[in-house]
Amino acid sequence: MAGKNMIIAQSGGPSSAINASIAGAIARAMASDKIDKVFGAINGMQGFLDRKIIDISDQMRTSEDFELLIHTPAQALGSSRYKLPKDSVETYEQILAILKAYNIGYFFYNGGNDSMDTVSRLAAFFKERGEDIIAVGIPKTIDNDLVETDHTPGFGSAARYVAASIAEVYLDTIVYPIPAVTIVEVMGRNAGWLTAASALARKNGSAPHLIYLPEVAFKPDDFIKKVRSLLETEKHIVIAVSEGIRTEDGAYLADTGAAEDMFGHKTLGGVATVLESMIKESIKIEKLKTRAIQFSTLQRAAAHMASDTDLKESYECGYRAVEAALEGSTDVMITIQRTSDEPYLTYFAASPLAGIANKEKKIPLEWITKDGDDVTDEMVRYLKPLVRGAATEKMVDGLPVFFKFDRTKLVDPTAL
Repeated sequence: MAGKNMIIAQSGGPSSAINASIAGAIARAMASDKIDKVFGAINGMQGFLDRKIIDISDQMRTSEDFELLIHTPAQALGSSRYKLPKDSVETYEQILAILKAYNIGYFFYNGGNDSMDTVSRLAAFFKERGEDIIAVGIPKTIDNDLVETDHTPGFGSAARYVAASIAEVYLDTIVYPIPAVTIVEVMGRNAGWLTAASALARKNGSAPHLIYLPEVAFKPDDFIKKVRSLLETEKHIVIAVSEGIRTEDGAYLADTGAAEDMFGHKTLGGVATVLESMIKESIKIEKLKTRAIQFSTLQRAAAHMASDTDLKESYECGYRAVEAALEGSTDVMITIQRTSDEPYLTYFAASPLAGIANKEKKIPLEWITKDGDDVTDEMVRYLKPLVRGAATEKMVDGLPVFFKFDRTKLVDPTAL
């Protein structure tokens, strides 16, 4: 496929490591004589359809550019929540026309579950039409819920932020002699991986004292009993809870009642406040202080807490994605396969998207305690290697400097 161009786009929610993946992909592509230009689509598939396409290879000029991009959080190319229609032939024909107009033979999508579904659908369409266009997925999600991979880029950094922040919250709480219960809400709709990472905070104390995950039904009465019992021996309690915990009837505890997004996801938020209200109503202890904290978007793009392990693996996933494409692999996603916890050993593979798209990886129930309010040592062993290493950002006047693409320099396909 000599003389073809490639395009890469980002989708879903931001993370501290997603830009490291596109840095790896760009570096490998620019080193190949099979790829001419490296294009980027602004704001995912929606931007691609709107032909908001820039020449990345023209903007990445020095090693410093790559270093800055690797350590830049969020999404340098922007994102979208566009859902590719399943049966809209017109949309697929439009995509194909754009790819041909820009002489693109390699398509890369960097994102989570829904993004991998998009890649798989496009790969199937290209194959059905007999088009020599390769489509490869590059994983990203702080939720860590993609199957076939040990973990996902972005998760380790978010986990590091959660663990460190829980430890800091606890230290802040214990400075006063009055009893207190602090509930910290962590992202996680159906999978509790990120909330489980709060267990790593125990290196600096006893917090969190309780951990509640979506994988196990939440029982309000048991929760109140547990908190009341803990207050008999602990003056300061910190509780980590996933935003997506559900009651035994399957209802989200913090369902806002808002409409679903285009992917069918419920809008959640405020579970920490719900639990705080439960405690206030049920536990009458003099001067008991309660507080609900939401990490919200802070946990997903905190570059100052990025894991060096995470950034290196994220870069490698992008690099390996282009290598796989150059070798002819399509309809695949790069996965990380772990062979050992200590020492931490992994290898990378190109796994078929047929076994990944539209599937969700949850925490194994054996990694959750029988009471459903904590995680096991096996869970902790799994987490430890992923948060190691402090990433070093470039600093100027005490503040980090980030990379920024010029999104206004759109490519005119007629000038190619």
